[in-house]
Amino acid sequence: MDPDFLNAFTQPSTLDRFLTEDVIAKGEKRKLIKPSSSNNSKLEELKLFLTEWINRTLKEEHIVVKSLEEDLYDGLVLHHLLENLGSLKLDVEKIALTEKKQRKKLSVILEVVAKCLQLEESQLKWSVESILAKDLLSTLHLLVAIAKHFEPTLALPPSVQVETITIETTSGGLKTSNAVEYITENKENIEAQSKDDAFDELFSCDPDKLDAVKKALLQFVDQHVGKLGLNVKDIESQFSDGVILLLLIGQLEGYFLNLRNFFLTPGNTMEMLHNVNLALELLAEGGLLNFPVNSE
Repeated sequence: MDPDFLNAFTQPSTLDRFLTEDVIAKGEKRKLIKPSSSNNSKLEELKLFLTEWINRTLKEEHIVVKSLEEDLYDGLVLHHLLENLGSLKLDVEKIALTEKKQRKKLSVILEVVAKCLQLEESQLKWSVESILAKDLLSTLHLLVAIAKHFEPTLALPPSVQVETITIETTSGGLKTSNAVEYITENKENIEAQSKDDAFDELFSCDPDKLDAVKKALLQFVDQHVGKLGLNVKDIESQFSDGVILLLLIGQLEGYFLNLRNFFLTPGNTMEMLHNVNLALELLAEGGLLNFPVNSE
């Protein structure tokens, strides 16, 4: 048996449960949060946040959730949550007392969720069986996806990650693998995406708004290269040979640019490309450029 499997579980009851025959069928895989993440403060913050969000959303229906795993597995809370958030009418009875009815109810609910979120089966991080088995990882992924879709402005705790263990039964016994998995988006990725979205939005604006931004950028450039006796009136044409860009970088970053390292008055395309490539190198070295730019 893989030693990582034994190391992953500190509670005997958990280990015993996975050593029984019927917990994981042959060829099946099961991913779980490792007990070593049980003291993860960000994970606890997310669980509390989602619990309070559900209780706040369903307050008028007098539904109180205390445990995400224990209170959501039968589909009742999920049923009320989807009807409340998305005004969805689910063709399934509210209360399902038997496991067979709970499985059927969850199947309908998760099918509606996948349709609303426009997710293929391969993209789902949960299943009927995992929710029914009170799997915390699947439950959290499901709730985060529902929250992001129906309440996109909800400030979910960012960068929540956990250590996971994947268990699989093979002909040779139990096989395990460890990994780190994000439940909510990485904060750095969110910030980078926000920056990308801002520029995408800028270039989709009306021409008047874009011209106003270009005017502001020209004033900014003039403010700095004006100290060198230069005047910039057109971004496209005056930046094309790399000279203004190099001088601007020098002014902003405090660089001393040796005139022998670039062409102050480039006479051909090769000299212009040399200047632009030098400017891009300086930006990359300074950590200001983290994506490729075609110098041509």
